[in-house]
Amino acid sequence: MEKEIKIITGDEIPFQLTQIPEPPKRLYIQGCLPKKNAKILCIVGSRRNSVYGEKAIKKLISGLSGYNICIVSGLATGIDGIAHRAALEAGLQTIAFPGSGLDREVLYPFKHHKLADEILYAGGGLISEYEMTLPAFKWTFPQRNRLMVGISESVLIAEAREKSGTLITSRLALDYNKNVCVLPGEITSALSIETNKLIREGAIPITCSGDILEILGFERRDIVNINGRAVQRSQTNQVVQKELLFNLSEKEKIIIELLQIESLTFELLILKTNFNAQILNELISSLEIQGLILEQRGKIYLR
Repeated sequence: MEKEIKIITGDEIPFQLTQIPEPPKRLYIQGCLPKKNAKILCIVGSRRNSVYGEKAIKKLISGLSGYNICIVSGLATGIDGIAHRAALEAGLQTIAFPGSGLDREVLYPFKHHKLADEILYAGGGLISEYEMTLPAFKWTFPQRNRLMVGISESVLIAEAREKSGTLITSRLALDYNKNVCVLPGEITSALSIETNKLIREGAIPITCSGDILEILGFERRDIVNINGRAVQRSQTNQVVQKELLFNLSEKEKIIIELLQIESLTFELLILKTNFNAQILNELISSLEIQGLILEQRGKIYLR
């Protein structure tokens, strides 16, 4: 997709980026800036992510569907690319800050050129302060990280090996007084060494989409997602109930009906439904993707 690359300076530069140390003097923009009043979440992590990291990021972002949230990341392989794609699938705007200029001869990484096109097609954007034909160097990545953090309200770190470059982003977030959030990791994984350490040092653990919504200042229960459509629950309760019951499978209906009475733990849902753990896990994942339930602090709730 060919879209004009614009150069912005002065008052055209997003206000948040004028408030950071060494603010950019000009930016190259292809596509769009974040939408007006959008809450901006930066997601970064390992370029060699685990299966767990991929599944967790997809699950967290899918639960943000229907909210005015923009996902910012660096277009890199691994967690960055996963975050961009998950945002597109959830219907969220996503903005990429590559560690290179925006000319397609140098845009890094080459394997994500198609992803860049998809971001632009969906109303997102590519942003860089580097000259259009500047290729990526080792020094360009930490420098661009300050822009990703600066434009965002909160930063989510997902998987980081010991002495990972991702930690530069977490330190910047602290310096810029941003919320530092972390995906808790498996204690046996080398990818969890630094992220779990960040939690011990006071970073906010993120275990469900609701945690992100709370940090960004949203009410968790004010929107539900029905068949890909965001609906205000307070205004459309009857419509919501009818559409839910009509479109859900019989097993999904059983879970919803139980949760209408009270929130339940996974173990109690097994006892009350008599479903085996694997089937129940699949049903809960499906309902979460539809934006109908959320898991928080060991319990499952209706949204």
